[in-house]
Amino acid sequence: MKEKNHFKDVTLLVTHYNRSRSLERLLQSFKNIECSFGDIVVSDDGSKPEHLNYISQLHNNFEFRSITTPVNKGLGNNINKGQDAIRTAYTLYVQEDFEPAADFAIHFQHALDIADERKDIDLVRFYAYFKFPYLKPFRDGFSEMKFKWWLPGYKKFYYYSDHPHLRRSNFFEKFGRYPEGVKGDVTEYRMMMSFLKNKGKAMFYEDYKSLFFQKNSAEEPSTMKRNLWRESNNIFIHLMREAYRHFKFNYDLLLR
Repeated sequence: MKEKNHFKDVTLLVTHYNRSRSLERLLQSFKNIECSFGDIVVSDDGSKPEHLNYISQLHNNFEFRSITTPVNKGLGNNINKGQDAIRTAYTLYVQEDFEPAADFAIHFQHALDIADERKDIDLVRFYAYFKFPYLKPFRDGFSEMKFKWWLPGYKKFYYYSDHPHLRRSNFFEKFGRYPEGVKGDVTEYRMMMSFLKNKGKAMFYEDYKSLFFQKNSAEEPSTMKRNLWRESNNIFIHLMREAYRHFKFNYDLLLR
C-alpha cells in the first residue's frame, strides 16, 4: 500500500554508520507523514554487528534495500556505493540523524516541480547551518543560489552541502564520484569544489531549518569528529580560521 504522498521517481538514499535507532526514527518519521518513495536505499559503512542485526529487524516494518561493506571505508565510499544502487531519476539524500517536518511532502513536491522545469538545476537544498549569502528568489520559498568568486566573503563557497538535498541521480556524470580514503570533511570539501568548478547550479529553501531537524541523542551521538581548529569559538582562532578559509577557498578554486 502506497502512502498518499508517493514520489515514484525518487529514491531516498540514507547513509548509515552505527546509528540504527536513528535510522529507524528517520524511516518511521517519513511513514508518519505518509511520505513514500519509488525506492529506499540504506548504505551502511561497516557498522558494528549489533547495529547490522537491528537493521535486519527493521526490514520487518520498512521496505528498503541495504548496501553493506565488511569494513568501514569512509563517507565517500558510503555515498558512492549507495548512489550506484539507485535506479530512479532523482535522489533524496539524507543522513540517518535527520527527521522531516510534518509538511515536508508539500515543499518536496515544489522542489521536484522546479527540478522538472529547470533542467539546469543540479541540486535543491533543504537544510543548512546558515543562510546562503547570495540568493535570487524563485518561488514557493525556494531561491536560486548565486556564486561568483569575486563576491565578498567566503561563505559563498558553501554552495554544495551533504545536508539533506534533492539531486539528479546522474550526479556523478557531471561532478565525479566522492573522494574516498580521506576524512569525511575533506570528502565534502572536495565535492564542494568540484560542484563549483563544474558550474553546478542549485536552489536553496530559505526557511532552511524548517523542513528537516537534526536529531543527535546521547545514546547515538554524531559520528563525525571535527578538530579544535574547526569548532573553537576563541576569537583569535576564529579570526585565523576566517582568513585561512578565505585564502584557501579562492586558491583551490582558481589555481589548484
